[in-house]
Amino acid sequence: MTMDRQDDFDRGLVNRRAVLGDAWVDKSLAGATAFDADFQALITRYAWHDIWGRPGLDHETRRLLVLGMTMGLARWEEFELHCEAAIRSGVALDKIQETLMQGAIYCGVPAANTAFKLATEILRKLGQLPAPEPLTDNAHVCTYHTFSAPQLRITVQGEGQPVVLSHALGLDSAMWDDHAAHLAASGWQVLRYDHRGHGGSAVPAGPYSMDDLVDDAARVVREWGRGPVTWIGLSMGAMVGQGLAIRYPELVGGLVLANTTSRYPEAAAANWSQRIATVESQGMAAVAEMVVERYLHADFRAARPEATDVIRKRLLRDDPAGYAASCRAVANVDWQDRLARVRCPTLVIAGARDTGAPPAMGRAIADRIPGAVLKIIEDASHLSALETPDEFRELTQAFLRAGS
Repeated sequence: MTMDRQDDFDRGLVNRRAVLGDAWVDKSLAGATAFDADFQALITRYAWHDIWGRPGLDHETRRLLVLGMTMGLARWEEFELHCEAAIRSGVALDKIQETLMQGAIYCGVPAANTAFKLATEILRKLGQLPAPEPLTDNAHVCTYHTFSAPQLRITVQGEGQPVVLSHALGLDSAMWDDHAAHLAASGWQVLRYDHRGHGGSAVPAGPYSMDDLVDDAARVVREWGRGPVTWIGLSMGAMVGQGLAIRYPELVGGLVLANTTSRYPEAAAANWSQRIATVESQGMAAVAEMVVERYLHADFRAARPEATDVIRKRLLRDDPAGYAASCRAVANVDWQDRLARVRCPTLVIAGARDTGAPPAMGRAIADRIPGAVLKIIEDASHLSALETPDEFRELTQAFLRAGS
């Protein structure tokens, strides 16, 4: 019917098709009989127009709510229908996963077990089953906190020579998920941790200094008992790596410094002061978009909106006090005049499109560390490990193999 002559059934049908797909709806309508036609019309008008057509929630949120509710009520036929429709429509698998995880608490583990099994079968049927992630001893991710204070959240996986991955300002150890899994599968034992003020670690009162962050790193390695380690750090994580190699050389056997600097120019001080003041007065929402644009170049943001959104949401979850305190540590980093003391093999990685830590900053580090090698990734800006994962992985694993 034309738009100006639609009734509530027609309007409901638009939503029903948008959510469940034409094939399912056509089958239901064509199969209606004199016995159930009124029921089909009822649910199309009242469920699909009056409820699904309400403006208060978007369709994706309603989809996830339906999954949780049908799971809790053990309405498995409805669950399968809506789960497959959600996956086909492009609802992110991590959102479906989180809905089922939430259901494990509020609907019960048996319900969650059934829901995960059904969802897994749907993903297999659609050819979208994620890669294996076994929980065997060499693959399982162990999570704990340091005994010493402030407590820092640690994850360890794999078996082999020790590698530490250290994250960027405002993010957490999850930024290394894929790289950690590859390294663990390739024969290294990988430790990641959330810096103070970030993720699952404590948020002590600030401001923090870079020496504070370096001391944290030293106690992480010592509590682990696996030093000397190969330290792979990006941005703030690489600043900490420089300090660790300078102040605690016995703990570092190799160093990868990505998208970082050893000292900011004086002109940068005003920008850092402004960012800190904005976060302290207005919270993370006031700076998150600016940080995303500095971390990821425009081409990546356009091509990978879902990955970009992960970074944005991670920044928005930051404790503003912890972020601001960490900004002060980063803003005052100053290792440049002591880099000649670094004696371990060192790889410096820079992104040709990085405006926050341009290649010149990487070159200044490589020129001062004896024997250091500089590699520039042409299509990377600041989060090179995310924007160009294959190139980043190739460089770091070649470095690790050369030192093993």
